[in-house]
Amino acid sequence: MKKKGIFSDIGLKVLSVALAMSLWFFVTYRGQSEMAIDVPLEFKDVPKELEILRQNIKKVSLNISGHERLLKSLRPMDVRVVIDMSNAKKGEAVYYFDKDNVIIPRTIKVQRIEPVSVKVTLDESASKTVPVKAYVVGTPEKGYRIKSIDVKPSVMEVEGAKTEIARISLLRTEAIDVTGMDSDMTQNVRINANGRNIRTKASEVTVKINIERIGK
Repeated sequence: MKKKGIFSDIGLKVLSVALAMSLWFFVTYRGQSEMAIDVPLEFKDVPKELEILRQNIKKVSLNISGHERLLKSLRPMDVRVVIDMSNAKKGEAVYYFDKDNVIIPRTIKVQRIEPVSVKVTLDESASKTVPVKAYVVGTPEKGYRIKSIDVKPSVMEVEGAKTEIARISLLRTEAIDVTGMDSDMTQNVRINANGRNIRTKASEVTVKINIERIGK
């Protein structure tokens, strides 16, 4: 009987290899998906004597791909874009970043990042102590009025960029609505940073509002 050579049934062998590769691609890429997310920029190792005064962008848009199940379970804290500021100097500069700056689970790939740079202005660090005022809105019940407002602590140290700190003469709380009140109230209220890049020793103060009857 004639022996078959290694090239016999070559068509069938090629077909088998093709089917095997197709099966591998199907198993590997089944359930793969892509999505777009916005990720906040983070700055690390900013020199202690410097502060970020302003930046032209706050977030970066990423296109990422991976298994659909993994993408759905992705949490905001799982993806970060981090820029090393250890060599930063006072003034304005442009910092470039790419996929290497993205911290993300290894099973997920970054396909696109936009934009790829951020303009940052750095200023000297500064601090000072300023009064804290309660921001009260509304009016008490008819026949009543505000007798006094007590804020504790009444002063607070604020830290940040020198240019920003120089503009601050006081801190205000978030709005406290006294509409319709006819008795005293005490509550903890957050400090309103008003969008400024500043830090305070505490995030809130205790405000006591005394209400009295008019003509009492």
